[in-house]
Amino acid sequence: NMGGPKHLDEVGSFLHNLFTDTDIIQMPFQSILAPLIAKRRTPSIRELYKEIGGKSPIYEYTEKQGAAMCSLLDEISPSTAPHRHYTAFRYVEPRAETALERMKADGVERAVLFSQYPQWSCTTSGSSSNELFRLCREKDGMAEAFQWSIIDRWPTHPLFIKALVANIKEGLKQFPDDASREKAIILFSAHSLPFKTILKGDHYSAEVAATAYRVMEELQFSHRYSVCWQSQVGRIQWLGPQTDQVLKDLQTHNEENVLVVPVAFTSDHIETLAEIDIEFAEVAEKAGIKNFHRAPSLNDSTAFTTAQAHIVKEHLENVASTGQCHSLQYTARCPSCVNPNCRSIVNPAQRQL
Repeated sequence: NMGGPKHLDEVGSFLHNLFTDTDIIQMPFQSILAPLIAKRRTPSIRELYKEIGGKSPIYEYTEKQGAAMCSLLDEISPSTAPHRHYTAFRYVEPRAETALERMKADGVERAVLFSQYPQWSCTTSGSSSNELFRLCREKDGMAEAFQWSIIDRWPTHPLFIKALVANIKEGLKQFPDDASREKAIILFSAHSLPFKTILKGDHYSAEVAATAYRVMEELQFSHRYSVCWQSQVGRIQWLGPQTDQVLKDLQTHNEENVLVVPVAFTSDHIETLAEIDIEFAEVAEKAGIKNFHRAPSLNDSTAFTTAQAHIVKEHLENVASTGQCHSLQYTARCPSCVNPNCRSIVNPAQRQL
């Protein structure tokens, strides 16, 4: 996944790598402007990280998730054991190149690129897979070193949905009484995207909505709900409505009870710990929302790591029986896509006869 700074001194390089990635952000004169924007934003972002402990916890949670997933996989899929996980972040170490080098040194031959973005976007899952397979093509001996398959999306997997539902039920316990709990509006909040990305045909917004609908279906539509978006940057138009604006607008409807659900984040990081827990909490208080709470993030919960293990098991079984190394949707490039390497796969794994 994207990763996050493991200490304050990594904030600047993290932002530099993020803003210079043309898969996620496109701007005129990007090679010149992006480093300047990253440098300008670094002090304020450092302060946010200070407020949440001086680092992002995403590395620790990703490692815990991987270890628990592989331990269960060894039990439920002994024919493909032993299993080992490698973390490959996009903008901080360990990056994809580091992961590939470790895999080669360990003698790995069969590899699964498991996107930790449940919902596909060219800016996230696409950027990470493009980078990894670019490195495989460019580095000596990497192109044929591993047989690859991709778990490129899993927005409605039943066990993922159950893990989210369990966290929502846990989040609802934070309300002081049954009346406020029953009246609570559930806001599914996901990271926004520039609207021009959606207009190109990116699948992200549809898949986030699909996740939210399946969750509410599992909850038997027990509460009112809405999908909203956070973390927009700059002056261009982004996918909306924005979560903070929704909180302000709820004031006009005299709503006093809100539960925010991080629907596209698999672990806590700055968007949950700072943006939702601190910034949005202040917005909610000013808007007269008496009970503002957030559902726990998936992190290393048993329900979530169990879901991860079963997603991988089902994927491995499908590749072995059909030879299909990715979802069918993976081949459906955005209508306006101009990236020749998008949706590629190097040395795909073969069906086992």
